[in-house]
Amino acid sequence: MKKIMFALLLFNTSLVFAQPDTYQTLIKQLHVPEGFSLSVYADNLPGARSLTLADNGVVFVGTGQEGQVYAIQDTNADGKADKRHIIATKLMMPNGVAYQEGTLFVAEVNRITRYDHILEHLNNPPKPVVIYDQLPSDPHHGWKYLRFGPDGMLYTAVGAPCNICKPKEAIYTSLVRLNPDGSQFEIIAIGIRNTVGFDWQPGTKTLFFTDNGRDYLGDDAPADELNRWLTVGEHFGFPYFHAGDIADPIMTTDKKISDFTPPAWKFKAHVAPLGARFYRGDQFPPPYKNQLFVAQHGSWNRSKPDGYRIALVKFDHDLPIAEDVFIDGWLDKNDKVLGRPVDVLEMPDGSLLISDDQLGVIYQVKYTGKR
Repeated sequence: MKKIMFALLLFNTSLVFAQPDTYQTLIKQLHVPEGFSLSVYADNLPGARSLTLADNGVVFVGTGQEGQVYAIQDTNADGKADKRHIIATKLMMPNGVAYQEGTLFVAEVNRITRYDHILEHLNNPPKPVVIYDQLPSDPHHGWKYLRFGPDGMLYTAVGAPCNICKPKEAIYTSLVRLNPDGSQFEIIAIGIRNTVGFDWQPGTKTLFFTDNGRDYLGDDAPADELNRWLTVGEHFGFPYFHAGDIADPIMTTDKKISDFTPPAWKFKAHVAPLGARFYRGDQFPPPYKNQLFVAQHGSWNRSKPDGYRIALVKFDHDLPIAEDVFIDGWLDKNDKVLGRPVDVLEMPDGSLLISDDQLGVIYQVKYTGKR
């Protein structure tokens, strides 16, 4: 018992993440393309969701209801994180994390905070500084994604506080941005039910974001979406139209489908696309360059589950043209859910990290060229 307690004590500061037999069994059930390998990079990260990369290979990990933010690091470059730090606890669904020039930014449901000089204080994190606290506190679709855009501004979104409704306040169903000091807050798009993932296309710097469609219109409708944002003020249809061509049966409007921006790509209904990253690295073969990896978290109320995979959305110039499965197997042949991917992060060596909030683990995908 003393050995166990000592091991647990070590785990709270600096530790080596083990790969139990259960993980090895799971890895064997996950399918990756030929030439790729998959391993567990870190475990014991309850509710691991959004990821952001800092200097020196430090990865910050946001969570949901767990209310914690972690920092992990592979200090000996052996493909397994050997240090973990708890940066914050008892937060309100701190899903969103972003890093810039020594500062960690965290998006909770109702506010955005920053942790200054964070890499110098991983063992003793500083108190957070609130940069913006005027976001709604509704927990329904309240979790937030957070990224820095090419313009140096912070981007996040405010989801619909419902399955289907027309909120009175303009802030809901919006994509927003603000300066890192909290100033110049701006709503740049509306009509977005729930986006928890976006990225800017290399070259064009165009913002593409995922959006989860409404529930209770059947197993196969409406399609979940990948949208392209171009101009301030765009309306993407919610709550009146879904997937670009489905009028909502209970929301009336005098507007036409053509009044709204249609999806750039349609995923299958209820697969729950979340984190999305364009691949900019050189480790993967050339066909993967500048293509979009999307974590499909998986359906929760479909009669036959779907999703639970990493999809690859293929682009031709500035538009998506096809969708392939990159990794699957988190949903087995008996429809048992083995894990739920949330976010994707490219590492400096060109490998990918994938978070799984059901198991509290982070996987690493590498290209080796070997079977």
